[in-house]
Amino acid sequence: MQSQKQFKRRFSFEFFPPKTPQGKEKLQQVRDQLAERGPDFFSVTYGAGGSTRERTIDTVLTLHQQGISTAPHLSCIGATKESVAELLDLYRDNGINRIVALRGDLPSGMGAPGDLRYANDLVAFIREHSGDHFNIEVAAYPEFHPQARSAEEDLINFKRKVDAGASSAITQYFYNADSYFYFIDRLEALGITLPVVPGIMPITNYTNLMRFSDMCGAEIPRWIRKQLEAYGDDVESIRQFGIEVVTRLCERLLGAGAPGLHFYTLNQADASLQVWENLGLSPSRKIAF
Repeated sequence: MQSQKQFKRRFSFEFFPPKTPQGKEKLQQVRDQLAERGPDFFSVTYGAGGSTRERTIDTVLTLHQQGISTAPHLSCIGATKESVAELLDLYRDNGINRIVALRGDLPSGMGAPGDLRYANDLVAFIREHSGDHFNIEVAAYPEFHPQARSAEEDLINFKRKVDAGASSAITQYFYNADSYFYFIDRLEALGITLPVVPGIMPITNYTNLMRFSDMCGAEIPRWIRKQLEAYGDDVESIRQFGIEVVTRLCERLLGAGAPGLHFYTLNQADASLQVWENLGLSPSRKIAF
């Protein structure tokens, strides 16, 4: 973990592009609440195969113009180099200087993988097309990618992204801090020392958490699952327990030198804000409204 202590801490919040006018209004309220904490940036997700392309663009540009740097997610699977270049030019021309570069997934029934098959191909193309304009974030998997054939293969794939030009990384969420510490130690052994920021998923709904975790391969430790099951439909107890668990996780990560936190908000502010307050975090920077 020694390598991570050299990097300046940063804090960020992730949103998904809303589908309805009501969703847009709610996201604006959430954005305003979280902006008061002065995060280093917001990020906005990008649907499988570019399925949210226009909504992602609209959300990114709207948030960015409101005073906080915003990073669009960009996935390459199913995309052409021409379409990726078009997006990169659009973002650059609108003052965006950070990209979250991902492989992504093909929507069901969509057959063509596109011109760029893996995240390292996308990172290399961004560097080829845009030089050093973008800070390129890539994904990291402390518990290893669910499709990786082995732990070693997953580390090699991560190194390919770094070698292609990644600037820093954001992890999949996890609840076992040791998995993050071990992952960083393995990276250090390979000579990889870029910032790897832990992704944090507040716990507010057990059913949704199980569904998300099944899809992305994140492990929910048995003691957490059993406690959440015991609460049944007691929403408030689930929320309070989840905030306590995630607060302790964040305390341990930051105490060991993690270079910040990236909150997966699911377009909700309350749980992330409660963890933030519990940690006693100060605004990353001053924001003028």
